[in-house]
Amino acid sequence: MNTPAFKSPSIRWRGRKFLTIVILLYFVLFLADPQAVEAALLKTAKALAQIAPILLIVVFFTALLNRHLRPQALAKHLGHESGLRGWLIALSAGILSHGPMYAWYPMIEDLKKHGLRDGLVVTFFYARSIKIPLLPLMVAYFGLGFTVLLGLYTVVASLLQGLILDRLCGRCDEGKERNDD
Repeated sequence: MNTPAFKSPSIRWRGRKFLTIVILLYFVLFLADPQAVEAALLKTAKALAQIAPILLIVVFFTALLNRHLRPQALAKHLGHESGLRGWLIALSAGILSHGPMYAWYPMIEDLKKHGLRDGLVVTFFYARSIKIPLLPLMVAYFGLGFTVLLGLYTVVASLLQGLILDRLCGRCDEGKERNDD
């Protein structure tokens, strides 16, 4: 039986509860000021129409990745013997990844079960702070030099954080091995 990696009824229920509360609030607000609620709903519809194609593309690629990406195959490139390739994969995946952080937790957990190093997890999550779609806006506000420098600093810092955690975890593992003897 093929079950999804992440299945939590409490999260689904929380989403329904939130949706119900929002609908009730809109209804109460509609009773107080129908024109304002209508204007808000029109703005929401316009925003949804603009982002719907992007959402569809994201859902398509996510489904494609979930269908063809096997944690066992990826873990061999991100395990303890992954070397430079593992660091580059974690760094680029972090920079290219989007969406809420919690959406990545099930996949990361699965990869960790198959040998993913803790340092690579840290590098991945730290590198997520670079948001490619927002870079043009950042250049417009702060300039190209600042944006490039901050991006380079973030890349270096994410690698350093991962390396430091790998060292610390390695020492913890050595201590466990000594205590097991």
